Parts: sequence; structure tokens; C-alpha cells
Amino acid sequence: MKNLLAIAFLLCLPFLVSAQRNEGRGKEIEAYKSTYLKEKLELTPEEAKIFWPIYNSMQSEQAELRQERRKNMISFRKSTEIENLSDTEVESLINNELNFKQKDLNIDRKYYNKFKSSLPIKVVGKYYRAEQTFKRELLSRYRDGKK
Repeated sequence: MKNLLAIAFLLCLPFLVSAQRNEGRGKEIEAYKSTYLKEKLELTPEEAKIFWPIYNSMQSEQAELRQERRKNMISFRKSTEIENLSDTEVESLINNELNFKQKDLNIDRKYYNKFKSSLPIKVVGKYYRAEQTFKRELLSRYRDGKK
């Protein structure tokens, strides 16, 4: 019995390590992003007190939406060929994806309005520019193998 448990543990170990590595990488990217935003936005202490709670709330909502999206897309990823699905199933999957994109856009609009009503518009503009440049820099770092 002990041998079976040991074998089961050893078989699961790569999955556990991979999950921890991915979770750690996500936290590492978020920490890098926070540092990047702090540097690019150059917020005053008063602006920072306003910006970071709004930003953190937005990140939390977007993370929840991404998690929900991942759960709903599992069936689509499991299907090796579109031809194996019925027309109704394919249409449903596409509509679900469009609905998630709309929900994501709604979150963006909601927080844009919060930022705009609480901070100078130039700070808001710097934030959106920094978001874009961060994505490009992150992709560049990944391509260059800096991870």
C-alpha cells in the first residue's frame, strides 16, 4: 500500500511542480508590472492613494473573468477537431467567447470611468500607454529568453 502511495505521489509530482511554477511566474509578472507602472506613471502620493485601489480592484475583476473563461473554454480545448462538434455546440462556444470579450470590455469601460473621475486625464492616459508598452516589453523579454 505504501508503495502505491509513493508511486501515485511521484506520478503527480511533475503536475504539482508545474502548477507552482506557473503560479510563481504569474506573481513574478504581476510584481514586475507593478514596478513598471510605478516607474512609468510617476504618481504623486495623493494620486497613488487613489490609483492603486482602483487598479487592484480592476485586476481582481479581470482575474475572475479570466478564470471563468478558462472553465468555459475547457470543452473547446478538449475537442481536437471542430468537425466533431455539432453546429450548435460550435456556435455556443463562439458566442461564449464573444460574451467574455464583451464582459472584459465592460470592465475596461467601468474602470476607465473610475480612473477618469478620480485622476487627471493625463495620468489616465499614461496608465493606458504604460499598459501597452508593458505588454510589448513582456513579449520581448519572453522572446529573448529573459523570462
